[in-house]
Amino acid sequence: MESKLPFGKKNYQLMIIGVVTLTLGFIIMANDSEPHGFGFMGLYLGPIVTMAGFLIEIWAILHTPEAKNK
Repeated sequence: MESKLPFGKKNYQLMIIGVVTLTLGFIIMANDSEPHGFGFMGLYLGPIVTMAGFLIEIWAILHTPEAKNK
């Protein structure tokens, strides 16, 4: 029986990982101890983690599962 969902299980797992990574990036940026977020975490670490989350989301959408040989 074919699934009616537009994505496979792996796609949804990658999407959840992407959302968690995005959230973690924003939390890192918000918790920077420097004023106005001008420290290492606010300027470098947080944006890199956030960008990684967006890239994971793109990969999750574009990923196609391998065809199973029967």
